[in-house]
Amino acid sequence: MSKKKKITDNQIKTVKSINNNVRSSVRKLNPILKTIVGKKVDIAIRDLQFSEKRITKDIRKTISSAVANAENNFQYDIDNLVVKEAYCGKKVIMKRFRARAKGRAAPILKPYSSVTIILSEIKKMESHGTKS
Repeated sequence: MSKKKKITDNQIKTVKSINNNVRSSVRKLNPILKTIVGKKVDIAIRDLQFSEKRITKDIRKTISSAVANAENNFQYDIDNLVVKEAYCGKKVIMKRFRARAKGRAAPILKPYSSVTIILSEIKKMESHGTKS
């Protein structure tokens, strides 16, 4: 698993983690990644924990890696981290074949993907109002 970190000097601080060579197709990963965008990190990990999809374990590892990057390298508060972006892209496709009748062969395509998770730290607005 390859990890990269990135910080921008804007208002919003971001941390990035990339997991290359995830053994699943982009078509299967996209719906899972769309469900976690905009959620807090602990809620996103919990939702993936209870998903029945096999590939959610790798996505959880990528989110945990991004959280570790944020905490260790940039001293962010993990309670304020939100999944800003989550996307995937195509990588290599392993090509195999299955022997069929009469000397024919049918292709088997085993796609790989790369998953990128970008977390951002949200600042909580503190209101100093007095109740009477």
